[in-house]
Amino acid sequence: MATNKKKLLITESMSQLGWELFNARDDIEIVEFSNLISAADFSKLIEEQAPVHGVALGATRFGEPELEASRDMKVVARIGVGYDAVDVAALSKRKVPLMIAGTANSPSVAEQALFMMLTLAKRAVELHALVKDGKWSTRLGLLPFDLFGKTVLVVGFGRIGTRTAKRCQAMEMNVLVYDPYVSADTIKAAGCEPVSDLDAVLPRADFVSLHCPKTPETTGLFNAARIARMKPSAYLINTARGGIIVEAALHDALVSGKLAGAGLDVFEAEPPPLGHALFELPNVIIAPHVAGVTREALDRMGAQTARNMLSVLDGEPIKQNAVNADVFG
Repeated sequence: MATNKKKLLITESMSQLGWELFNARDDIEIVEFSNLISAADFSKLIEEQAPVHGVALGATRFGEPELEASRDMKVVARIGVGYDAVDVAALSKRKVPLMIAGTANSPSVAEQALFMMLTLAKRAVELHALVKDGKWSTRLGLLPFDLFGKTVLVVGFGRIGTRTAKRCQAMEMNVLVYDPYVSADTIKAAGCEPVSDLDAVLPRADFVSLHCPKTPETTGLFNAARIARMKPSAYLINTARGGIIVEAALHDALVSGKLAGAGLDVFEAEPPPLGHALFELPNVIIAPHVAGVTREALDRMGAQTARNMLSVLDGEPIKQNAVNADVFG
């Protein structure tokens, strides 16, 4: 039996493939915790289990208090790619890498974005109800439309945005891309049209699909003024993070007919309160932040998270999956 075991706190949302990678090691001790644990209870758990050398997080927040409580943190990992609940600056200060699951869930999120576009274009919810309610004769009053030939603006051209663009191209859509951090040549090489002025391009888009991280720069990116630049027949899709769209402004635009519809997998507050104003609108489809949580994605994310953590502990970090790779020197 190996000595000097490293203790890892792993959320219960870890997939079986991830557990198998950890369980194959005799130098790892695992403590499982609930993904729904409160911040106070999580800090207490870390303190009770200290020294803790690694943690795999679901939605749990993590920052300086948890680092301090751990006494010897070596690696923090997200079972996913978003990390707005993690204090990256605090980790970097202590030379602790934050590892994310790379491309593990990007195909799933891209599929969800396309699914929402198709659901809205084909009026799937309304036509389903029409047949069930015995209103067959009214069907020509609810005509769907094609994605073929429509223009989609992809905001953010990273792991997910690039895959969403490919799927939209397969539907023979015209794909515009706005991402100030990706070169025009890279976007052109992917067969898309780069755009540099978000406000100027919005009137061209039939769909706008958000795939940017939530940062101070992107919080409230789609406020009332920006939504007003979209054409009344356009649809706004958000499978990225809640808060990128100002929900009150979106609601006003949808109710007033200044926007045709929206597809939302994420909300400003999660879970959103019962009776949320957007829930009552017939031109909105919603999901509970599960775009990247398919069965296959969970397997891929769990396995990648385990590999990420073990790579750091073994001194051979998978640097491309580190948010703050500079901590490796």
